[in-house]
Amino acid sequence: MAGAGAGVRAQVRTRDGWAVQHAVLTVTDMTGAQVLRAEADDEGVIRSGEALPAGPYTVIATAIGYAPAASTAMVTAAGRADLGTLVLARQGGVELPPPGPWTIDPMHSTVAATAQHLGITSVHGRFTEFSGRIDIDGQPEKSAVQAVIRAGSIDTGNGMRDGHLKSGDFLNVEEYPEITYRSSSVETAGPDRWTVHGTLAMHGVVRDVDLDLTYLGTGPDPWGGTRAAFRASAELRREDFSMNYNQVVAAGIAAIGTTLKVDLDIQAVQGETLPF
Repeated sequence: MAGAGAGVRAQVRTRDGWAVQHAVLTVTDMTGAQVLRAEADDEGVIRSGEALPAGPYTVIATAIGYAPAASTAMVTAAGRADLGTLVLARQGGVELPPPGPWTIDPMHSTVAATAQHLGITSVHGRFTEFSGRIDIDGQPEKSAVQAVIRAGSIDTGNGMRDGHLKSGDFLNVEEYPEITYRSSSVETAGPDRWTVHGTLAMHGVVRDVDLDLTYLGTGPDPWGGTRAAFRASAELRREDFSMNYNQVVAAGIAAIGTTLKVDLDIQAVQGETLPF
């Protein structure tokens, strides 16, 4: 990528032309000493304003899940090197999981939530009972996901706090025992990233909620099956689901934050049933 001024310029892409977010560029001189390390932004673009002495250098681009790519670069007398586009290939060569039904394995998956406490720390919790299915289409945009979470399985490591979360102030698990999510559409955001649009039903309220989903890879398991791994996240506002309880402490600081960060680490087994 051309640009004015000193420093290193580059953009990191997949073979299909997608940006590789937060790829790392390492530059070494001919003795092998590292002289520069820079990280790509959300668009896969690397800009380093640090001038380097003129001459040849070795450039290595790396990113999690991709094979590293090395090349030689020449830094001009102005201290600039325009490296153009650096292409990374996904390790293993599998860009997408095979189409068909996949069953979420709750024993090897995590549904976690984090809320701010007193404005200075975070309280972490997880749901221990859930199930779900992912239907992957040959065209990823036509894929679908649905999941059911037992609201009463919330576990923050503190029995008194868990009891309060299960009460009418929050989840009200007696009246609303299940939390459900059902996708409505999938939008491609990168070679292994999607935005899943769907509806979340919780505490008697149904709201549109988007998941930022990343595909982490596919491989065999010890039971003769095939597994795919995904990571997803979302941010929820408690008031959107009629959970307005709060306690204000000194200086007007709320005891519990108004937002909830949800993080999902999912293993899914190919097929409609689990192997155990």
